[in-house]
Amino acid sequence: MTQHDLALTLPARPENVIVVRQAVAGLGETLGLPPQRVDDLKTVVGEACNNVVLHAYDDEPGPLEVTASSGPDGIEIVIADRGHGFQPRTDPGEEEPSLGLGLPLIASLSDGFEIRGAAGEGTRTLVRFAFQPAEISPKGPAEDLRASDELSLALTPGELVRPVLARVLGALAVRADLSVDRLADTVLLGDAVSSGRPEDFATGRLGISIQDGDGTLDVRVGPLAKGAGARIMEQMDLPSGGSLRTLARSMEIERGSSDGGEEAEFLVFEVSR
Repeated sequence: MTQHDLALTLPARPENVIVVRQAVAGLGETLGLPPQRVDDLKTVVGEACNNVVLHAYDDEPGPLEVTASSGPDGIEIVIADRGHGFQPRTDPGEEEPSLGLGLPLIASLSDGFEIRGAAGEGTRTLVRFAFQPAEISPKGPAEDLRASDELSLALTPGELVRPVLARVLGALAVRADLSVDRLADTVLLGDAVSSGRPEDFATGRLGISIQDGDGTLDVRVGPLAKGAGARIMEQMDLPSGGSLRTLARSMEIERGSSDGGEEAEFLVFEVSR
């Protein structure tokens, strides 16, 4: 399994664990996991993320990075950090929080796991779930996502984009204290972005960054191919007149550069109370 269907990076804070849980739940449902296994997947990934939040960094939270890769026999999810590394502690006299309770839970609910870490090198936890996935078409390796205060998500265009993005946007909208109506509006805008074609995205993958605040969500989609921002906005026009663009407080196309330095454009919009 070398292709990533999902790549997510966000600060290692307790409130961000639920966002990761929602993202992997959407992925698991799309790939055909039964409800109980989806719950197990959320629990295992949530526990691994909690380990990062508790152990990886000291005063300032660094990045929490999650990637998921599906294959004919199952799915692998990697939860990684760039912290000082942690190892399970078996001495009951230790006062620091231990991983002893989390690792048996991960082992019992998953079909296999590995954990690697060393001082100064961060920690990498890999969990495996066996299942018969729905047919999907991974397009390429995940991008090297940069750490920031924003949530950064990269998805292979296709059937898994809509449910994963809807769950992530929904979780962030709730955290931003948006009303139920505005939460629904945010998900509708996410659905419109999900309809973009693979060739609309400069890297072949849907990249999106989201900054949540008190009553606001700032969303940045891209890097996009030339003209793709306008095409996505046109797809928001409704047959009966009007446009989904009015659900956003503002929406515009910005010029910028991709991580590789190539010229690109970004669709930027804000949803607020």
